[in-house]
Amino acid sequence: MDKLATFAGGCFWCMVKPFDQYEGVKKVVSGYTGGHTENPTYEEVCSDTTGHIEAIQITYDDKLINYEELLNIYWRQIDPTDSGGQFNDRGHKYKTVIFYHDEKQKELAEKSKKELQESGMFKLPIATEIREATVFYEAENYHQDYYKKNPNHYYSYYVGSGRYFFKKESWDRNNLNRELLKEKLTPIQFEVTQNDKTEPAFKNEYYDNKEEGIYVDIVSGEVLFSSKDKFDSGCGWPSFTKPVKETSIMEKSDFTHGMFRTEVRSSKANSHLGHVFNDGPKEFGGLRYCINSASLKFIPKDEMEEAGYKDYLYLFEK
Repeated sequence: MDKLATFAGGCFWCMVKPFDQYEGVKKVVSGYTGGHTENPTYEEVCSDTTGHIEAIQITYDDKLINYEELLNIYWRQIDPTDSGGQFNDRGHKYKTVIFYHDEKQKELAEKSKKELQESGMFKLPIATEIREATVFYEAENYHQDYYKKNPNHYYSYYVGSGRYFFKKESWDRNNLNRELLKEKLTPIQFEVTQNDKTEPAFKNEYYDNKEEGIYVDIVSGEVLFSSKDKFDSGCGWPSFTKPVKETSIMEKSDFTHGMFRTEVRSSKANSHLGHVFNDGPKEFGGLRYCINSASLKFIPKDEMEEAGYKDYLYLFEK
């Protein structure tokens, strides 16, 4: 069933791309909402006299991606402590707001906001407002899919706005207590997940594991991959054709070691996992998620219920 989600996170040019990549997201529209005038133009909204805020409205299939997952994506695009705009974009029109469409969305939004505040990631109060959705006015056509139509200008704006550097330091490099993690993890697990290192090929725990079960983030316990999607690529590291849920991972451009690769990180704990390549089995989509064993914990199928992963047993139903 298709549903709507509406988020304001500063300039709407920067808010479309993060959602566009996920299965289940059917459409992302840039527009204006929350104000007191009808059919506002971009120039009118920029004057900060209409009460409207730049926002995006997402049409999504809740069987493929749920509202909680959308909220998780949303929080990671913004500075939720900034009440006066976002980064270099200042003013009412750039406020962060979650506009809920029903009571369930309101409940989930308030819960996620509370959890973020209690996580200790931010010292300042979470300033993002939660409001009931009102009329959403689509922005002018040249604002739609801006990152696709104007990739060079979009990239320059994204980096120059201050958003890129904030995300890199505050979200992409999370605020987990490294000293506690050093106690919890083995040396190789810490170096891989926290310092982006790579373990030796063929000398790691799961590269040739053929047992049925799931692979979770060693730091957070978040479910990442299933043995159903594991295959022997011959590379010496665990290889998978896809994650269990697309929202459980984040992808980043990686230019280290003189190469251009796509890095894979876990969404909840921001653990470095490995990289994704386009040389996987074509019959399963053509992707190869090459993952460090040190980033993972394997939960055998017959231990999943006891370990709290009962909801994922469906993966092994015939």
